[in-house]
Amino acid sequence: MYKIIHDKDEMIIRFEKDLVDGETLSRFLSHINLQSMLKKSAGGDASARLRARSHLAALPTGIALLRDPSLNKGSAFTLEEREALGLTGLLPPRVHTLDEQVQRILENLRKQSTDIERYVYLIALQDRNKTLFYRVLLDNIEELMPIVYTPTVGQACLQFGHIFRRPRGIYITARDKGRVAELLGNWPFNDIKVIVVTDGERILGLGDLGADGMGIPVGKLALYSVCAGIHPSLSLPVTLDMGTDNARLLNDPLYIGLQHPRIRGELYDEMLEEFILAVQQVFPGCMIQFEDFANRNAFRLLQQYRDQVCCFNDDIQGTAAVTVAGIFSALRITGGDLKEQRFLFLGAGEAGLGAGELLVSALVDAGLSLDEARRCCWYVDSKGLIVKSRTDLSGHKLLYAHDHPPIADFHTAVETLKPQAIIGVSGQPKRFTPEILETMARINERPIVFSLSNPTSKSECTAEEAYTWTEGRAIFASGSPFDPVVIKGRKLYPSQGNNVYIFPGVGMGVMASGAVRVTDEMFLVAAKVVAGEVSDADLEYGRVYPPLPRIREVSLAVAVAVAEVAYREGLAAKPKPDDLAEYIRGLMFEPEYQTYI
Repeated sequence: MYKIIHDKDEMIIRFEKDLVDGETLSRFLSHINLQSMLKKSAGGDASARLRARSHLAALPTGIALLRDPSLNKGSAFTLEEREALGLTGLLPPRVHTLDEQVQRILENLRKQSTDIERYVYLIALQDRNKTLFYRVLLDNIEELMPIVYTPTVGQACLQFGHIFRRPRGIYITARDKGRVAELLGNWPFNDIKVIVVTDGERILGLGDLGADGMGIPVGKLALYSVCAGIHPSLSLPVTLDMGTDNARLLNDPLYIGLQHPRIRGELYDEMLEEFILAVQQVFPGCMIQFEDFANRNAFRLLQQYRDQVCCFNDDIQGTAAVTVAGIFSALRITGGDLKEQRFLFLGAGEAGLGAGELLVSALVDAGLSLDEARRCCWYVDSKGLIVKSRTDLSGHKLLYAHDHPPIADFHTAVETLKPQAIIGVSGQPKRFTPEILETMARINERPIVFSLSNPTSKSECTAEEAYTWTEGRAIFASGSPFDPVVIKGRKLYPSQGNNVYIFPGVGMGVMASGAVRVTDEMFLVAAKVVAGEVSDADLEYGRVYPPLPRIREVSLAVAVAVAEVAYREGLAAKPKPDDLAEYIRGLMFEPEYQTYI
Protein backbone atom coordinates (compact mmCIF):
# COMPACT_ATOMS: atom_id res chain seq x y z
CA MET A 1 0.00 0.00 0.00
CA TYR A 2 1.14 3.52 -0.73
CA LYS A 3 0.62 7.08 0.38
CA ILE A 4 0.49 9.92 -2.11
CA ILE A 5 2.17 13.13 -0.94
CA HIS A 6 1.65 16.14 -3.17
CA ASP A 7 4.01 19.08 -2.71
CA LYS A 8 2.00 21.95 -4.15
CA ASP A 9 5.05 24.19 -4.60
CA GLU A 10 7.38 21.76 -6.35
CA MET A 11 4.68 19.55 -7.96
CA ILE A 12 6.55 16.43 -6.82
CA ILE A 13 4.64 13.27 -5.97
CA ARG A 14 6.19 10.69 -3.66
CA PHE A 15 4.82 7.27 -2.72
CA GLU A 16 5.47 5.70 0.66
CA LYS A 17 4.72 2.06 1.33
CA ASP A 18 2.27 0.65 3.86
CA LEU A 19 0.34 3.84 4.64
CA VAL A 20 -2.79 3.84 2.49
CA ASP A 21 -4.61 1.48 0.16
CA GLY A 22 -4.96 1.27 -3.58
CA GLU A 23 -8.25 3.15 -3.74
CA THR A 24 -6.52 6.38 -2.73
CA LEU A 25 -4.12 5.74 -5.58
CA SER A 26 -7.12 5.26 -7.84
CA ARG A 27 -8.38 8.70 -6.86
CA PHE A 28 -4.99 10.12 -7.69
CA LEU A 29 -5.17 8.44 -11.10
CA SER A 30 -8.58 9.95 -11.74
CA HIS A 31 -7.15 13.44 -11.38
CA ILE A 32 -3.68 13.02 -12.90
CA ASN A 33 -3.61 11.04 -16.13
CA LEU A 34 -0.54 8.90 -16.53
CA GLN A 35 -0.82 9.18 -20.28
CA SER A 36 -0.24 12.91 -19.96
CA MET A 37 2.82 12.22 -17.82
CA LEU A 38 4.25 9.85 -20.39
CA LYS A 39 3.78 12.32 -23.22
CA LYS A 40 5.64 14.97 -21.24
CA SER A 41 8.28 12.42 -20.36
CA ALA A 42 8.82 11.63 -24.05
CA GLY A 43 9.30 15.33 -24.64
CA GLY A 44 12.18 15.54 -22.21
CA ASP A 45 10.24 16.67 -19.10
CA ALA A 46 12.34 15.22 -16.25
CA SER A 47 9.69 15.93 -13.63
CA ALA A 48 7.10 14.07 -15.70
CA ARG A 49 9.49 11.11 -16.05
CA LEU A 50 9.89 11.01 -12.28
CA ARG A 51 6.15 11.08 -11.73
CA ALA A 52 5.48 8.39 -14.32
CA ARG A 53 8.14 6.07 -12.88
CA SER A 54 6.82 6.66 -9.37
CA HIS A 55 3.33 5.85 -10.52
CA LEU A 56 4.32 2.56 -12.10
CA ALA A 57 6.29 1.57 -9.02
CA ALA A 58 3.32 2.34 -6.81
CA LEU A 59 0.73 0.22 -8.57
CA PRO A 60 -0.04 -3.13 -6.98
CA THR A 61 0.62 -6.02 -9.35
CA GLY A 62 -0.73 -9.44 -10.14
CA ILE A 63 -3.59 -10.82 -8.11
CA ALA A 64 -3.44 -7.84 -5.71
CA LEU A 65 -4.28 -5.51 -8.60
CA LEU A 66 -7.14 -7.70 -9.81
CA ARG A 67 -8.58 -7.78 -6.29
CA ASP A 68 -8.57 -3.99 -5.89
CA PRO A 69 -12.03 -2.85 -7.09
CA SER A 70 -10.85 0.72 -7.61
CA LEU A 71 -7.96 -0.24 -9.89
CA ASN A 72 -9.18 -3.47 -11.46
CA LYS A 73 -10.11 -3.37 -15.15
CA GLY A 74 -10.60 -7.11 -15.57
CA SER A 75 -10.35 -8.21 -19.18
CA ALA A 76 -9.82 -4.58 -20.26
CA PHE A 77 -6.18 -4.52 -19.18
CA THR A 78 -4.10 -4.03 -22.34
CA LEU A 79 -1.38 -6.50 -23.33
CA GLU A 80 1.26 -3.94 -22.35
CA GLU A 81 -0.33 -3.41 -18.95
CA ARG A 82 -0.60 -7.15 -18.39
CA GLU A 83 3.08 -7.63 -19.11
CA ALA A 84 4.27 -4.71 -16.98
CA LEU A 85 1.96 -5.38 -14.04
CA GLY A 86 2.34 -9.16 -13.71
CA LEU A 87 -1.08 -10.00 -15.13
CA THR A 88 -0.10 -12.13 -18.13
CA GLY A 89 -1.69 -15.54 -17.76
CA LEU A 90 -3.99 -14.39 -14.95
CA LEU A 91 -6.60 -13.13 -17.40
CA PRO A 92 -8.22 -14.67 -20.48
CA PRO A 93 -6.10 -13.73 -23.51
CA ARG A 94 -8.57 -11.47 -25.30
CA VAL A 95 -8.62 -7.79 -24.38
CA HIS A 96 -12.12 -6.33 -24.12
CA THR A 97 -13.26 -2.72 -24.21
CA LEU A 98 -15.25 -1.13 -21.43
CA ASP A 99 -18.31 -1.12 -23.71
CA GLU A 100 -17.97 -4.85 -24.30
CA GLN A 101 -17.73 -5.43 -20.57
CA VAL A 102 -20.88 -3.37 -20.06
CA GLN A 103 -22.64 -5.58 -22.61
CA ARG A 104 -21.62 -8.70 -20.68
CA ILE A 105 -22.83 -7.27 -17.37
CA LEU A 106 -26.19 -6.26 -18.80
CA GLU A 107 -26.69 -9.65 -20.41
CA ASN A 108 -26.12 -11.45 -17.12
CA LEU A 109 -27.99 -8.88 -15.06
CA ARG A 110 -31.11 -9.26 -17.16
CA LYS A 111 -31.01 -13.03 -16.75
CA GLN A 112 -31.57 -12.70 -13.00
CA SER A 113 -35.12 -13.71 -12.09
CA THR A 114 -35.88 -11.12 -9.37
CA ASP A 115 -34.98 -7.53 -8.61
CA ILE A 116 -33.27 -8.50 -5.34
CA GLU A 117 -31.05 -10.91 -7.31
CA ARG A 118 -30.24 -8.06 -9.69
CA TYR A 119 -29.41 -5.86 -6.69
CA VAL A 120 -27.02 -8.48 -5.28
CA TYR A 121 -25.43 -8.93 -8.71
CA LEU A 122 -24.77 -5.19 -9.03
CA ILE A 123 -23.35 -4.94 -5.51
CA ALA A 124 -21.02 -7.84 -6.33
CA LEU A 125 -19.89 -5.91 -9.42
CA GLN A 126 -19.19 -2.86 -7.27
CA ASP A 127 -17.06 -5.10 -5.02
CA ARG A 128 -14.79 -6.18 -7.87
CA ASN A 129 -14.75 -3.34 -10.44
CA LYS A 130 -16.01 0.08 -9.41
CA THR A 131 -15.39 1.77 -12.74
CA LEU A 132 -17.46 -0.82 -14.57
CA PHE A 133 -20.19 -0.62 -11.91
CA TYR A 134 -20.57 3.15 -12.30
CA ARG A 135 -20.37 2.94 -16.11
CA VAL A 136 -23.17 0.38 -16.24
CA LEU A 137 -25.29 2.45 -13.88
CA LEU A 138 -24.70 5.79 -15.61
CA ASP A 139 -25.42 4.44 -19.10
CA ASN A 140 -28.58 2.58 -17.99
CA ILE A 141 -29.86 4.85 -15.25
CA GLU A 142 -33.55 4.56 -16.12
CA GLU A 143 -33.47 0.76 -16.08
CA LEU A 144 -31.25 0.37 -13.02
CA MET A 145 -32.32 3.21 -10.73
CA PRO A 146 -35.19 1.05 -9.35
CA ILE A 147 -32.65 -1.68 -8.61
CA VAL A 148 -29.96 0.31 -6.79
CA TYR A 149 -32.51 2.56 -5.10
CA THR A 150 -36.26 2.59 -4.54
CA PRO A 151 -38.07 0.29 -4.51
CA THR A 152 -35.54 -2.56 -4.48
CA VAL A 153 -33.23 -0.97 -1.90
CA GLY A 154 -36.09 -1.25 0.58
CA GLN A 155 -36.31 -4.98 0.01
CA ALA A 156 -32.50 -5.17 0.26
CA CYS A 157 -32.59 -3.46 3.67
CA LEU A 158 -35.26 -5.89 4.87
CA GLN A 159 -32.89 -8.75 3.97
CA PHE A 160 -29.59 -6.94 4.54
CA GLY A 161 -28.11 -9.35 7.05
CA HIS A 162 -29.00 -12.29 4.81
CA ILE A 163 -27.51 -10.89 1.59
CA PHE A 164 -24.50 -9.29 3.31
CA ARG A 165 -21.29 -9.80 1.31
CA ARG A 166 -18.69 -7.15 2.08
CA PRO A 167 -18.70 -4.28 4.59
CA ARG A 168 -18.95 -0.69 3.39
CA GLY A 169 -18.72 2.50 5.40
CA ILE A 170 -18.35 3.04 9.12
CA TYR A 171 -20.53 1.53 11.85
CA ILE A 172 -20.64 3.44 15.15
CA THR A 173 -22.26 2.08 18.31
CA ALA A 174 -22.78 3.36 21.84
CA ARG A 175 -19.88 1.23 23.01
CA ASP A 176 -17.66 3.48 20.85
CA LYS A 177 -18.48 6.52 22.95
CA GLY A 178 -15.40 8.69 23.40
CA ARG A 179 -13.61 7.30 20.34
CA VAL A 180 -15.82 8.16 17.37
CA ALA A 181 -13.08 10.31 15.82
CA GLU A 182 -10.75 7.31 16.04
CA LEU A 183 -13.30 5.15 14.19
CA LEU A 184 -13.70 7.75 11.45
CA GLY A 185 -9.92 7.86 11.21
CA ASN A 186 -9.93 4.16 10.32
CA TRP A 187 -11.41 5.09 6.95
CA PRO A 188 -8.61 4.97 4.36
CA PHE A 189 -9.30 8.46 2.91
CA ASN A 190 -8.92 11.78 4.69
CA ASP A 191 -10.58 14.03 2.10
CA ILE A 192 -14.22 13.07 2.58
CA LYS A 193 -16.63 15.71 1.25
CA VAL A 194 -20.02 14.00 1.73
CA ILE A 195 -21.28 11.74 4.51
CA VAL A 196 -24.71 10.13 4.46
CA VAL A 197 -25.62 8.97 7.95
CA THR A 198 -28.61 7.03 9.29
CA ASP A 199 -29.59 5.51 12.60
CA GLY A 200 -31.91 3.11 10.77
CA GLU A 201 -35.04 3.95 12.75
CA ARG A 202 -37.27 4.92 9.82
CA ILE A 203 -36.04 3.27 6.65
CA LEU A 204 -38.32 4.45 3.84
CA GLY A 205 -41.82 3.44 4.93
CA LEU A 206 -40.55 0.17 6.39
CA GLY A 207 -39.83 1.31 9.93
CA ASP A 208 -37.00 0.42 12.30
CA LEU A 209 -34.40 -1.70 10.50
CA GLY A 210 -31.47 -0.82 12.75
CA ALA A 211 -28.02 -1.46 11.26
CA ASP A 212 -29.65 -3.17 8.26
CA GLY A 213 -30.51 0.36 7.14
CA MET A 214 -26.92 0.77 5.90
CA GLY A 215 -28.24 -0.06 2.43
CA ILE A 216 -29.71 3.46 2.27
CA PRO A 217 -26.49 5.48 2.79
CA VAL A 218 -24.63 3.12 0.44
CA GLY A 219 -27.31 3.54 -2.23
CA LYS A 220 -27.54 7.31 -1.82
CA LEU A 221 -23.80 7.76 -2.22
CA ALA A 222 -23.75 5.63 -5.37
CA LEU A 223 -26.29 8.10 -6.75
CA TYR A 224 -24.13 11.06 -5.74
CA SER A 225 -21.42 9.60 -7.99
CA VAL A 226 -23.66 8.55 -10.87
CA CYS A 227 -25.96 11.56 -10.98
CA ALA A 228 -23.71 14.46 -9.96
CA GLY A 229 -20.27 13.04 -10.60
CA ILE A 230 -18.93 13.26 -7.04
CA HIS A 231 -15.98 10.87 -6.99
CA PRO A 232 -16.75 7.74 -4.93
CA SER A 233 -13.63 8.20 -2.80
CA LEU A 234 -14.94 11.56 -1.58
CA SER A 235 -17.96 10.03 0.14
CA LEU A 236 -18.57 7.90 3.21
CA PRO A 237 -21.69 5.97 4.37
CA VAL A 238 -22.18 5.87 8.15
CA THR A 239 -24.61 3.96 10.32
CA LEU A 240 -25.13 4.91 13.95
CA ASP A 241 -26.21 1.59 15.45
CA MET A 242 -28.21 2.64 18.47
CA GLY A 243 -29.98 -0.71 18.65
CA THR A 244 -33.41 -1.59 17.31
CA ASP A 245 -36.91 -2.14 18.60
CA ASN A 246 -37.66 -4.50 15.71
CA ALA A 247 -38.47 -7.85 17.33
CA ARG A 248 -37.73 -9.77 14.13
CA LEU A 249 -34.18 -8.39 14.00
CA LEU A 250 -33.62 -8.87 17.72
CA ASN A 251 -34.27 -12.58 17.17
CA ASP A 252 -32.52 -12.98 13.83
CA PRO A 253 -29.13 -14.74 14.16
CA LEU A 254 -28.00 -13.15 10.86
CA TYR A 255 -28.82 -9.56 11.84
CA ILE A 256 -25.64 -7.46 11.45
CA GLY A 257 -26.29 -4.95 14.25
CA LEU A 258 -26.24 -5.04 18.04
CA GLN A 259 -29.23 -6.92 19.40
CA HIS A 260 -30.47 -4.64 22.13
CA PRO A 261 -33.42 -2.23 22.38
CA ARG A 262 -32.94 1.16 20.74
CA ILE A 263 -31.03 3.68 22.86
CA ARG A 264 -32.79 6.98 23.43
CA GLY A 265 -32.47 10.08 25.56
CA GLU A 266 -29.25 11.59 26.84
CA LEU A 267 -26.87 8.87 25.62
CA TYR A 268 -28.36 9.03 22.11
CA ASP A 269 -27.90 12.80 21.99
CA GLU A 270 -24.35 12.54 23.29
CA MET A 271 -23.47 10.01 20.59
CA LEU A 272 -24.96 12.26 17.87
CA GLU A 273 -23.04 15.26 19.16
CA GLU A 274 -19.79 13.32 19.35
CA PHE A 275 -20.32 12.12 15.78
CA ILE A 276 -20.98 15.65 14.49
CA LEU A 277 -17.89 17.03 16.25
CA ALA A 278 -15.74 14.11 15.13
CA VAL A 279 -16.65 14.74 11.49
CA GLN A 280 -15.51 18.37 11.84
CA GLN A 281 -12.23 17.14 13.32
CA VAL A 282 -11.45 14.29 10.94
CA PHE A 283 -13.04 15.60 7.73
CA PRO A 284 -13.11 19.41 7.91
CA GLY A 285 -15.57 20.96 5.46
CA CYS A 286 -17.50 17.71 4.97
CA MET A 287 -21.25 17.95 4.30
CA ILE A 288 -23.45 15.66 6.42
CA GLN A 289 -26.72 14.31 5.03
CA PHE A 290 -29.12 12.95 7.67
CA GLU A 291 -31.11 10.07 6.24
CA ASP A 292 -34.09 8.07 7.53
CA PHE A 293 -34.12 9.26 11.13
CA ALA A 294 -37.48 8.95 12.90
CA ASN A 295 -39.68 12.04 13.19
CA ARG A 296 -38.89 12.35 16.89
CA ASN A 297 -35.25 13.03 16.03
CA ALA A 298 -35.18 14.29 12.44
CA PHE A 299 -36.60 17.78 13.01
CA ARG A 300 -34.80 18.51 16.25
CA LEU A 301 -31.41 17.31 14.99
CA LEU A 302 -31.74 19.43 11.87
CA GLN A 303 -32.79 22.42 13.96
CA GLN A 304 -29.92 21.87 16.38
CA TYR A 305 -27.11 21.51 13.86
CA ARG A 306 -28.12 23.27 10.64
CA ASP A 307 -26.62 26.61 11.75
CA GLN A 308 -23.54 25.02 13.30
CA VAL A 309 -22.23 22.70 10.58
CA CYS A 310 -22.74 21.97 6.89
CA CYS A 311 -25.68 19.56 7.00
CA PHE A 312 -29.20 18.85 5.77
CA ASN A 313 -31.93 16.24 6.12
CA ASP A 314 -32.88 14.67 2.82
CA ASP A 315 -36.22 13.33 4.05
CA ILE A 316 -37.25 16.83 5.11
CA GLN A 317 -35.48 19.15 2.66
CA GLY A 318 -34.71 16.92 -0.32
CA THR A 319 -38.24 15.51 -0.44
CA ALA A 320 -39.58 19.04 -0.04
CA ALA A 321 -37.59 20.30 -3.00
CA VAL A 322 -38.59 17.49 -5.33
CA THR A 323 -42.24 17.90 -4.29
CA VAL A 324 -42.18 21.64 -4.92
CA ALA A 325 -40.43 21.08 -8.25
CA GLY A 326 -43.27 18.76 -9.25
CA ILE A 327 -45.86 21.36 -8.21
CA PHE A 328 -44.11 24.04 -10.29
CA SER A 329 -44.20 21.72 -13.32
CA ALA A 330 -47.80 20.66 -12.73
CA LEU A 331 -48.93 24.29 -12.69
CA ARG A 332 -47.48 24.67 -16.19
CA ILE A 333 -50.06 22.06 -17.22
CA THR A 334 -53.03 23.43 -15.25
CA GLY A 335 -52.19 27.07 -15.89
CA GLY A 336 -52.85 27.79 -12.23
CA ASP A 337 -51.25 30.52 -10.13
CA LEU A 338 -49.25 29.15 -7.19
CA LYS A 339 -50.82 31.73 -4.84
CA GLU A 340 -54.30 30.42 -5.63
CA GLN A 341 -53.65 26.74 -4.94
CA ARG A 342 -54.73 24.73 -1.93
CA PHE A 343 -52.56 21.75 -1.01
CA LEU A 344 -53.87 18.91 1.14
CA PHE A 345 -51.26 16.55 2.59
CA LEU A 346 -52.02 13.04 3.79
CA GLY A 347 -49.36 12.56 6.45
CA ALA A 348 -47.71 15.11 8.72
CA GLY A 349 -44.27 13.61 9.25
CA GLU A 350 -40.92 14.95 8.18
CA ALA A 351 -41.56 14.59 4.43
CA GLY A 352 -44.96 16.28 4.51
CA LEU A 353 -44.09 19.09 6.88
CA GLY A 354 -40.78 19.67 5.10
CA ALA A 355 -42.60 20.03 1.79
CA GLY A 356 -45.08 22.40 3.39
CA GLU A 357 -42.31 24.62 4.73
CA LEU A 358 -40.65 24.89 1.32
CA LEU A 359 -44.01 25.48 -0.36
CA VAL A 360 -44.61 28.30 2.10
CA SER A 361 -41.25 29.83 1.15
CA ALA A 362 -42.24 29.64 -2.53
CA LEU A 363 -45.65 31.19 -1.78
CA VAL A 364 -44.05 34.02 0.17
CA ASP A 365 -41.71 34.60 -2.78
CA ALA A 366 -44.84 34.75 -4.94
CA GLY A 367 -46.23 37.59 -2.85
CA LEU A 368 -48.24 36.09 0.01
CA SER A 369 -47.70 36.88 3.67
CA LEU A 370 -46.38 34.08 5.89
CA ASP A 371 -49.84 33.49 7.41
CA GLU A 372 -51.51 33.51 3.99
CA ALA A 373 -48.93 31.07 2.66
CA ARG A 374 -49.48 28.64 5.52
CA ARG A 375 -53.23 28.79 4.99
CA CYS A 376 -52.62 27.27 1.55
CA CYS A 377 -51.25 24.08 3.15
CA TRP A 378 -53.51 21.68 5.05
CA TYR A 379 -52.69 18.36 6.70
CA VAL A 380 -54.52 15.20 7.66
CA ASP A 381 -52.67 12.91 10.07
CA SER A 382 -53.74 9.68 11.76
CA LYS A 383 -56.26 11.58 13.90
CA GLY A 384 -57.84 13.68 11.18
CA LEU A 385 -57.53 17.22 9.87
CA ILE A 386 -54.98 19.32 11.74
CA VAL A 387 -56.98 22.21 13.21
CA LYS A 388 -56.54 24.62 16.09
CA SER A 389 -59.11 22.98 18.32
CA ARG A 390 -57.02 19.80 18.61
CA THR A 391 -55.11 19.47 21.87
CA ASP A 392 -52.72 16.70 20.78
CA LEU A 393 -50.55 18.82 18.47
CA SER A 394 -46.95 19.83 18.97
CA GLY A 395 -43.90 20.99 17.06
CA HIS A 396 -44.24 21.88 13.39
CA LYS A 397 -47.84 20.65 13.24
CA LEU A 398 -48.92 23.68 15.26
CA LEU A 399 -47.82 25.97 12.41
CA TYR A 400 -50.46 24.37 10.17
CA ALA A 401 -53.30 24.12 12.68
CA HIS A 402 -55.93 26.32 11.03
CA ASP A 403 -59.31 27.55 12.27
CA HIS A 404 -61.72 24.93 10.95
CA PRO A 405 -64.20 22.40 12.32
CA PRO A 406 -62.64 18.97 12.96
CA ILE A 407 -62.73 16.45 10.10
CA ALA A 408 -62.02 12.83 10.86
CA ASP A 409 -61.18 11.36 7.45
CA PHE A 410 -59.28 12.31 4.32
CA HIS A 411 -62.17 11.92 1.88
CA THR A 412 -64.33 14.37 3.81
CA ALA A 413 -61.38 16.76 3.97
CA VAL A 414 -61.09 16.61 0.17
CA GLU A 415 -64.82 17.23 -0.25
CA THR A 416 -64.75 20.14 2.19
CA LEU A 417 -61.48 21.91 1.37
CA LYS A 418 -61.59 21.28 -2.38
CA PRO A 419 -57.80 21.22 -2.88
CA GLN A 420 -56.14 21.52 -6.27
CA ALA A 421 -53.49 19.01 -5.15
CA ILE A 422 -53.38 16.05 -2.80
CA ILE A 423 -49.94 14.91 -1.65
CA GLY A 424 -49.52 11.50 -0.05
CA VAL A 425 -46.63 11.14 2.39
CA SER A 426 -48.34 8.83 4.87
CA GLY A 427 -46.48 5.56 4.34
CA GLN A 428 -49.93 3.95 4.20
CA PRO A 429 -50.88 2.06 1.01
CA LYS A 430 -54.12 2.54 -0.93
CA ARG A 431 -55.20 5.62 1.02
CA PHE A 432 -56.08 7.47 -2.19
CA THR A 433 -59.21 5.46 -2.84
CA PRO A 434 -61.27 5.50 -6.05
CA GLU A 435 -63.80 7.72 -4.26
CA ILE A 436 -61.13 10.26 -3.33
CA LEU A 437 -59.68 10.27 -6.84
CA GLU A 438 -63.14 10.65 -8.40
CA THR A 439 -63.83 13.56 -6.06
CA MET A 440 -60.56 15.25 -7.06
CA ALA A 441 -61.52 14.84 -10.72
CA ARG A 442 -64.95 16.36 -10.07
CA ILE A 443 -63.45 19.36 -8.26
CA ASN A 444 -60.59 19.98 -10.74
CA GLU A 445 -60.25 19.74 -14.48
CA ARG A 446 -56.63 18.59 -13.99
CA PRO A 447 -56.26 17.28 -10.43
CA ILE A 448 -52.71 17.06 -9.05
CA VAL A 449 -52.16 13.69 -7.36
CA PHE A 450 -48.77 13.03 -5.80
CA SER A 451 -48.47 9.59 -4.19
CA LEU A 452 -44.99 9.90 -2.73
CA SER A 453 -44.69 7.18 -0.08
CA ASN A 454 -41.92 4.60 -0.58
CA PRO A 455 -41.44 1.80 -1.46
CA THR A 456 -44.09 0.79 -4.00
CA SER A 457 -45.90 -1.35 -1.43
CA LYS A 458 -46.57 1.81 0.61
CA SER A 459 -47.79 4.02 -2.24
CA GLU A 460 -51.10 5.79 -1.62
CA CYS A 461 -52.22 4.75 -5.10
CA THR A 462 -50.71 3.44 -8.30
CA ALA A 463 -50.36 5.40 -11.52
CA GLU A 464 -53.00 3.24 -13.17
CA GLU A 465 -55.46 3.91 -10.33
CA ALA A 466 -54.83 7.66 -10.46
CA TYR A 467 -55.35 7.84 -14.21
CA THR A 468 -58.27 5.41 -14.31
CA TRP A 469 -60.37 7.09 -11.62
CA THR A 470 -59.76 10.59 -12.98
CA GLU A 471 -60.43 9.62 -16.62
CA GLY A 472 -56.80 10.24 -17.49
CA ARG A 473 -56.87 13.84 -16.27
CA ALA A 474 -54.69 13.46 -13.18
CA ILE A 475 -51.23 14.99 -13.10
CA PHE A 476 -49.50 12.18 -11.27
CA ALA A 477 -46.18 11.69 -9.52
CA SER A 478 -45.06 8.94 -7.18
CA GLY A 479 -42.21 8.10 -4.85
CA SER A 480 -41.47 4.80 -6.59
CA PRO A 481 -41.50 4.19 -10.35
CA PHE A 482 -44.57 2.98 -12.24
CA ASP A 483 -44.86 1.78 -15.82
CA PRO A 484 -46.58 3.92 -18.49
CA VAL A 485 -50.37 3.68 -18.60
CA VAL A 486 -52.63 3.81 -21.66
CA ILE A 487 -55.92 5.64 -21.03
CA LYS A 488 -58.39 6.28 -23.87
CA GLY A 489 -55.70 5.52 -26.42
CA ARG A 490 -53.26 7.98 -24.88
CA LYS A 491 -50.00 6.77 -23.34
CA LEU A 492 -49.10 8.57 -20.11
CA TYR A 493 -45.71 8.43 -18.43
CA PRO A 494 -45.97 8.78 -14.65
CA SER A 495 -43.14 10.71 -13.03
CA GLN A 496 -41.14 9.47 -10.10
CA GLY A 497 -40.66 12.23 -7.54
CA ASN A 498 -37.22 10.95 -6.74
CA ASN A 499 -34.95 12.96 -4.45
CA VAL A 500 -32.16 12.06 -6.85
CA TYR A 501 -33.15 15.14 -8.83
CA ILE A 502 -32.15 17.24 -5.81
CA PHE A 503 -29.57 15.94 -3.35
CA PRO A 504 -26.71 15.00 -5.73
CA GLY A 505 -26.74 18.45 -7.35
CA VAL A 506 -27.03 20.17 -3.98
CA GLY A 507 -24.04 18.16 -2.72
CA MET A 508 -21.97 19.00 -5.78
CA GLY A 509 -22.83 22.70 -5.49
CA VAL A 510 -21.86 22.71 -1.81
CA MET A 511 -18.61 20.86 -2.51
CA ALA A 512 -17.66 23.02 -5.50
CA SER A 513 -18.19 26.30 -3.62
CA GLY A 514 -16.93 25.06 -0.26
CA ALA A 515 -20.23 26.18 1.27
CA VAL A 516 -20.13 26.17 5.06
CA ARG A 517 -23.92 25.82 5.43
CA VAL A 518 -26.80 24.28 3.49
CA THR A 519 -29.78 26.66 3.42
CA ASP A 520 -33.47 26.41 2.54
CA GLU A 521 -32.86 28.87 -0.29
CA MET A 522 -30.56 26.33 -1.90
CA PHE A 523 -33.38 23.79 -1.95
CA LEU A 524 -35.88 26.30 -3.33
CA VAL A 525 -33.58 27.26 -6.21
CA ALA A 526 -32.92 23.54 -6.80
CA ALA A 527 -36.68 22.98 -7.10
CA LYS A 528 -36.99 25.82 -9.59
CA VAL A 529 -34.09 24.52 -11.65
CA VAL A 530 -35.50 20.98 -11.80
CA ALA A 531 -38.91 22.29 -12.88
CA GLY A 532 -37.23 24.44 -15.51
CA GLU A 533 -35.52 21.37 -16.96
CA VAL A 534 -38.92 19.80 -17.79
CA SER A 535 -39.68 20.39 -21.47
CA ASP A 536 -43.08 21.07 -23.02
CA ALA A 537 -42.83 17.65 -24.66
CA ASP A 538 -42.32 16.06 -21.23
CA LEU A 539 -45.44 17.79 -19.95
CA GLU A 540 -47.44 16.51 -22.94
CA TYR A 541 -46.65 12.96 -21.87
CA GLY A 542 -47.67 13.66 -18.27
CA ARG A 543 -44.15 14.00 -16.89
CA VAL A 544 -43.47 16.64 -14.24
CA TYR A 545 -39.79 15.74 -13.85
CA PRO A 546 -37.05 15.51 -16.48
CA PRO A 547 -36.33 12.04 -17.92
CA LEU A 548 -33.71 10.21 -15.83
CA PRO A 549 -31.22 9.84 -18.71
CA ARG A 550 -30.75 13.62 -18.42
CA ILE A 551 -29.93 13.45 -14.72
CA ARG A 552 -26.31 14.61 -15.07
CA GLU A 553 -27.38 17.73 -16.97
CA VAL A 554 -30.03 18.41 -14.36
CA SER A 555 -27.61 17.85 -11.48
CA LEU A 556 -25.07 20.20 -13.07
CA ALA A 557 -27.71 22.92 -13.38
CA VAL A 558 -28.75 22.39 -9.75
CA ALA A 559 -25.12 22.46 -8.59
CA VAL A 560 -24.46 25.75 -10.38
CA ALA A 561 -27.59 27.34 -8.88
CA VAL A 562 -26.74 26.11 -5.38
CA ALA A 563 -23.16 27.34 -5.65
CA GLU A 564 -24.44 30.73 -6.84
CA VAL A 565 -26.52 30.98 -3.65
CA ALA A 566 -23.46 30.13 -1.56
CA TYR A 567 -21.41 32.88 -3.24
CA ARG A 568 -24.24 35.41 -3.08
CA GLU A 569 -24.91 34.78 0.60
CA GLY A 570 -21.24 34.82 1.63
CA LEU A 571 -21.27 31.12 2.55
CA ALA A 572 -18.63 29.96 0.06
CA ALA A 573 -15.14 29.17 1.33
CA LYS A 574 -13.63 28.79 -2.15
CA PRO A 575 -12.92 31.58 -4.65
CA LYS A 576 -15.56 31.85 -7.37
CA PRO A 577 -14.28 30.64 -10.74
CA ASP A 578 -14.81 32.75 -13.84
CA ASP A 579 -16.97 30.06 -15.43
CA LEU A 580 -18.77 28.28 -12.60
CA ALA A 581 -20.59 25.77 -14.81
CA GLU A 582 -17.41 24.74 -16.60
CA TYR A 583 -15.54 24.49 -13.32
CA ILE A 584 -18.17 22.18 -11.82
CA ARG A 585 -18.33 20.14 -15.02
CA GLY A 586 -14.59 19.61 -14.68
CA LEU A 587 -15.06 18.20 -11.17
CA MET A 588 -17.49 15.52 -12.32
CA PHE A 589 -16.22 11.96 -12.08
CA GLU A 590 -16.48 10.05 -15.35
CA PRO A 591 -16.33 6.24 -15.04
CA GLU A 592 -13.62 5.52 -17.60
CA TYR A 593 -10.60 3.28 -17.27
CA GLN A 594 -7.27 4.99 -16.66
CA THR A 595 -4.30 4.05 -18.80
CA TYR A 596 -1.62 2.53 -16.57
CA ILE A 597 1.17 2.21 -19.14
